[in-house]
Amino acid sequence: MSIAVPVIDYKALVQDDRIHVSLYTDPRIFADEMDRIFTRGWVFVGHASEIPRSGDYVTRELGSQPVIMVRGKDGGVSVLVNRCMHRGTMLCTAGRGATRTFACPYHGWTYDLDGTLLGVPYPGGYAEFDKSAHGLRHAARVASYRGFVFASFSPTGPSLAEHLGRATKLIDRSCDLSPEGEIELSAGWVKHRCAANWKALPENDSDGYHLGFVHLSLFKTVPQSQYQRVVGEEKAIKAVVRDWGNGHLEIDWSPGYQRPFEWFGNASGPAVERFVAALERRDGPEIARRRIMEGPAHALIFPNLFLGETNIAIVQPTGVEECVHWHTPMFWKGVPEFNSRLLRMSEAGMGPASFLMPEDLTVAARNQAGLHAATVEWLELARGFNREVEDAEGRIVSHVTDETINRALWKHYRTVMAVA
Repeated sequence: MSIAVPVIDYKALVQDDRIHVSLYTDPRIFADEMDRIFTRGWVFVGHASEIPRSGDYVTRELGSQPVIMVRGKDGGVSVLVNRCMHRGTMLCTAGRGATRTFACPYHGWTYDLDGTLLGVPYPGGYAEFDKSAHGLRHAARVASYRGFVFASFSPTGPSLAEHLGRATKLIDRSCDLSPEGEIELSAGWVKHRCAANWKALPENDSDGYHLGFVHLSLFKTVPQSQYQRVVGEEKAIKAVVRDWGNGHLEIDWSPGYQRPFEWFGNASGPAVERFVAALERRDGPEIARRRIMEGPAHALIFPNLFLGETNIAIVQPTGVEECVHWHTPMFWKGVPEFNSRLLRMSEAGMGPASFLMPEDLTVAARNQAGLHAATVEWLELARGFNREVEDAEGRIVSHVTDETINRALWKHYRTVMAVA
């Protein structure tokens, strides 16, 4: 006699001011997430600048699915399942490359850039064989916004525009710092393995409460950092958090900035002057001034894309209690003279010997370990409930140390996961 497995009630596990510990530790919940979030939903794959020419490709994982993002002969971008249709062998193991075709290393089946099966060695072994039925599987939908490529394996559901909603403004904020309106991801990716559930990283990236504790070494070592204004007296902190809807979240440091380029290490000199002049020619002095004061976005695009100011990051789930954090510096097309500085900033903030990332990964792992304390079932998310406000654009805004954006993430999570 079979035993009925109880249905997971996500509405009970995700409450308005607290969440259940099993959301980080239950393998059944992780399996549901891989289906409902990373298979049915829109997931960030990569940036178009990573594959500039026909035949260029990168390999990624969308949840548990290995995929290839490739530039086709027609210049379009496809997302193909990285699996031979014969016996399931992974076609590409390199992180990136350039090719005319994809060939399986096991039995030599060969595919075109669009996934069409081109050839099968020794075809006499098949009485009847329809090559057109054995092409590589495609993501059902692929769409992009300003070069950011997203994919979904579901043929139905909200469009990418509906998924992003108002959060396109966060992507715009980063891209519009380029005099040509485009970013480039050409430096390669650094990956850090993290002993925590994948959701811990988006939550931490959008958490303004931990800075003065987890990253105390930064404040002691770099006293002129712009982040000095987000520690200290609570009422003096001007940075805010915003809920943009659909699980998209932002920390906005810029209300605390006092001069342009604080987010860029107070950069100055002829190259910076040329950069400002280029923005002023395109946008006018007033908008250009706003751009260099605010800097790029610090935001999560649900579920796995982090706009980390001058970095781009990806969160890759690998197991219920393990994930991988990818990052790369964001270069602005039209100002290659900034690339070296942006690379050094990325190393200093997110590299393996940096101020921020090792500490974040360590505290995430300690957080995950603490969740196994079986006598406590709930995590509290009530901070700041009493001081949230709705701005003119309908976004919920609060103090940077509040858990407004944690609640926003989990509210959207509950909506997505409650659909069987």
